[in-house]
Amino acid sequence: MFKVAIGQDSHRFDFENPGKRLVLGGVVFDGPGLSGNSDADVVLHALTNAISGITGVNILGGIADKLCLNEGITDSSVYVREALKYLNGKICHVSFSIECRKPKITPKIPDMKKSIANLLDIEEKDVGITATTGEGLTDFGKGLGIQCFCIVTASDA
Repeated sequence: MFKVAIGQDSHRFDFENPGKRLVLGGVVFDGPGLSGNSDADVVLHALTNAISGITGVNILGGIADKLCLNEGITDSSVYVREALKYLNGKICHVSFSIECRKPKITPKIPDMKKSIANLLDIEEKDVGITATTGEGLTDFGKGLGIQCFCIVTASDA
């Protein structure tokens, strides 16, 4: 049997904290970082939320907040690994749709796919990543932040 779930996350750019790195899918990009207690990696947060949709265990806003605020863990890959602990099966495929005006996502898609595939212990061909500006119709398309949707397909045992 297969299960499918969707996850979403969005953050505004943190223009007041110029030292914060912009991290997407575990890969560092040029540009201002995103607002949030953690590294605010919207790609890995959307992935974590999608895995939570399959397991029914709320990681972001629950377990991740405790890891971040109590233990100082801000690396979003830790939150994904935490979500995977509750998965009774294996991730088969993940697909991401990222909306932003900046940065340009396409040049770093290969690096993002490799990072995410390694994190999930799946093949790079099983990681899909697309990006759009949304024609500037939303705050993300206007360059104020980044939004990401993720769909995860997992098999039982």
